[in-house]
Amino acid sequence: MSYPIQNWMRLKDTIDFIGLWETLNNDNFNRIEFDTFKKESGKNSFVMTPTKWIRKTNAIGFRTKAGKYGGGTFAHRDIALKFASWISPEVKLYIIKEFQNFILNY
Repeated sequence: MSYPIQNWMRLKDTIDFIGLWETLNNDNFNRIEFDTFKKESGKNSFVMTPTKWIRKTNAIGFRTKAGKYGGGTFAHRDIALKFASWISPEVKLYIIKEFQNFILNY
């Protein structure tokens, strides 16, 4: 499953989103490295992984764990929903519908 995550993390919109999320939620976020990634994102030569993102920016929105059992890439639910809505138009539509229901019932 690492290739879909890497492909998603190459996108300019993704880097903008996770950079904004880290800016709002992480006092130790390395904005200088973020700015470098932001300039490079979207280019064919740009490669991003959760591990690289964490290591270079002091990110807290992702967590990676090595190992055959229990290992993997984990993300804060805000970031996970953004990824899920990219993977599946159905998930994106459910998120939109839930938001609309919330607004109507508020």
